[in-house]
Amino acid sequence: MILVTTGSSGAPFDRLLDVVERFDVDEEVVVQHGPSAIRPRGATCVEFLPFGRLSELIGRARLVVAHAGVGSILVCIARGRVPIVVPRLAHLGEVVDDHQLVLARRLGAAGSVVCVEDPAALPPLVGLHHAAADASAVPARGEAIVGDMKAYLDAVLV
Repeated sequence: MILVTTGSSGAPFDRLLDVVERFDVDEEVVVQHGPSAIRPRGATCVEFLPFGRLSELIGRARLVVAHAGVGSILVCIARGRVPIVVPRLAHLGEVVDDHQLVLARRLGAAGSVVCVEDPAALPPLVGLHHAAADASAVPARGEAIVGDMKAYLDAVLV
């Protein structure tokens, strides 16, 4: 199963959802679309997921494609997943600043996420990506990543 999540913010993320129909996979695709009006054909679409259900789906998913929100990334890491993340961008009005871009690039460089800045690159990547279904796929840097995220948040929130 592939899980696509746009997070729990009040803003649509159409740029990500527009490409989901082009995933060339023969497996279930679950899309948490938030306030977007886009419903990718062939996917099971839900507006929002309670935290427990989201965590359960992340744990079951072969692959998670998510916006680059801190919460989504932390749940993926906690559930032993290396998500493909697409950061929301300020200049497109998807978020107020480029904090997701900074975070996604930093965690991508650390190997904790796969950062994809252009959603058009997702369909072939999703078809080829075979993330391991257990925690062994996550780099053994859990404590360092948490420290990096805390330092980033401390810097941004000051």
